[in-house]
Amino acid sequence: MGLFDKIFGKKVAEQIEENASADIFKFDLTEKEATTDAETAPESESVIVSEPISEIEIEPKSVSEKEIETIEVVAETADVEVEAELKPEIEPETPKQIEEKYEKSLKKTSKSFGARFNEFLANFRSVDEAFFEDLEDTLIMSDVGVDVATQLTDDLRREVKLQNAKSKDDVKRVIIEKMVDNFGESGLNTRLNLQDGLTVMLFVGVNGVGKTTTIGKLANRYKHEGKKVLLAAADTFRAGARDQLVEWARRSGVDVVVGKENSDPASVVFDAVKRANTEQFDVLLIDTAGRLQNKDNLMKELEKMGKIIKRELPDAPHETLLALDATTGQNAISQAKEFSNVTPLTGIVLTKLDGSAKGGIILTIQQILQIPVKLVGLGEGIQDLEDFDEALFVKGIFQDLI
Repeated sequence: MGLFDKIFGKKVAEQIEENASADIFKFDLTEKEATTDAETAPESESVIVSEPISEIEIEPKSVSEKEIETIEVVAETADVEVEAELKPEIEPETPKQIEEKYEKSLKKTSKSFGARFNEFLANFRSVDEAFFEDLEDTLIMSDVGVDVATQLTDDLRREVKLQNAKSKDDVKRVIIEKMVDNFGESGLNTRLNLQDGLTVMLFVGVNGVGKTTTIGKLANRYKHEGKKVLLAAADTFRAGARDQLVEWARRSGVDVVVGKENSDPASVVFDAVKRANTEQFDVLLIDTAGRLQNKDNLMKELEKMGKIIKRELPDAPHETLLALDATTGQNAISQAKEFSNVTPLTGIVLTKLDGSAKGGIILTIQQILQIPVKLVGLGEGIQDLEDFDEALFVKGIFQDLI
């Protein structure tokens, strides 16, 4: 049974045939002199958090006018008493709520697909070479990429001939079924590699794609699942990057390790890994710089971080996730190729999917680059980061075709 039948079922398949003419797609803050020597990283101080979770994008917030070495954010205890606000409890989402979120967030992509394919099918005359050339152009304009579009068109040539599809209704059915089933043929593991002990995740990506926001949202999720979470602000070069991550830690009630501006990122990673390992944290999420324009320096930084991590945990990092902005379309593919040349990637985080009509790039990422999409950003809320669900994605992206 193909992915199409699993998702939509025979009834929908029959409806396609019957209605083919219808429109188809988050105290005590001690300031301390910093050191860049990873081997002599000092102990962190404590901060108690009293701010509620925000449902909007977090803006960078100043922590101190002086340089600080590390900050530990503790949700329940502190050295001094402070007035704390109760954090709102977040109820787990039901499968139906997640499905509806996918559907809503993929509406722009689905409408884009629908408009192009409706226009293409409106000009249907006969199944000839001109027909398949127009189909390939339509797929390329739908951001599935040239290579995928060519491969899919060739597959459709064979399928149309095999099924002897000649009428507009038959051809449309074959096209939709084949496109849906192609999304389910990557065979990639889209689940995050969580360990029984400490899980270390390294996040990479250019500035502005939502990398730090993704870390904050994921930290909040794991915190509410009862996990002990630590963040590492290893992006010591971008102005405001560490403050932004500190603010996310405050709002989620998790700990964070930071270094002074322009310090060695590896010293932050060293202290974070050491703390996470000795203090029995469940998850360590590491933010990194996104200076892709200087790939030699970036490569050296990532290599140094990797050595420090593996010295403490030989099997870590367990995930190296690349954050990509879905609104950039094919430029996201270029970024994926560049970063995969710099460091081995285990997965993709596709952000801002709700604001894009270019969701088709997932097909290129998984089929051509062979890198699984593991997380998707489906909105600005703190709960709007979801595990990638192939079936829900396919159903959402083709909702206006069926």
